[in-house]
Amino acid sequence: MLNFDDAAGKSKEAMETVLKSYSETTKGFQAIATEATEYSKKSFQDAVTHFETLSGARSLEAVFELQTGYVKAAYESFVAEATKLSEMYADIAKSAYRPYEAPVAAAVAKAAKPAVVTPAAA
Repeated sequence: MLNFDDAAGKSKEAMETVLKSYSETTKGFQAIATEATEYSKKSFQDAVTHFETLSGARSLEAVFELQTGYVKAAYESFVAEATKLSEMYADIAKSAYRPYEAPVAAAVAKAAKPAVVTPAAA
């Protein structure tokens, strides 16, 4: 028989789980946005500093040397930032799924139980 109190309790649990998941996901995206903003600021400042240094170069060889060093540093910085952001995205996915682990495990365990079949009366 349908028990409305049980149904209301399950509905409340489901809503709390969804809200917790959304909250964790939002926090993760905010952290990513902050990180991307900081990287953009730093990258822009590094470029400005590089061009100031480049404008003071006295020879073509110095320009090539400065440009090579800048490109290498910019590339390494980009790769490090991309790695960090990919880890942050993976953490978001894990934290978004975390609230669902227990209910899904319970549902799987309940579904895995063999059904008891009673013989039909002949």
